[in-house]
Amino acid sequence: MSQLPSLKSFGGRLMLTLPSHQNEVCHVEKFVYQVLSKFNVNQEIFGNVLISLTEAVNNAIIHGNGKDKRKKVQVCFEKRGNGIAFQVSDEGEGFDFNNLPDPTAPENLERCGGRGVFMMRQLCDDMRYTNNGRTVEMRFRI
Repeated sequence: MSQLPSLKSFGGRLMLTLPSHQNEVCHVEKFVYQVLSKFNVNQEIFGNVLISLTEAVNNAIIHGNGKDKRKKVQVCFEKRGNGIAFQVSDEGEGFDFNNLPDPTAPENLERCGGRGVFMMRQLCDDMRYTNNGRTVEMRFRI
């Protein structure tokens, strides 16, 4: 497995910093594999983490940082009790995470896009936004 760019460890946390370019999303899978290989997680949890984290990083790059390559996306991992937590932060303006359209509403069923946050909520055990929507934290029980 190749080295990850800008990977730092401190106080039991691992932090990956990526430039806001969609080509950088490929590093998410390497990061998830590296982190989860230390724990005995099943394939379902691995898949849920990978899909959720990939979506969160894509959202941070596209919507948060507006694909501005000068801005960074930070991904943090931390082991917490009987679970794991990932935080994805961008340098954007933030957004009103309490006012997202419902992708299951009839008027939105045929829309392209708009399902990422809904999907993330379904795949993780707990999810919350902080920092005016610039940081999402996803927790998974293992």
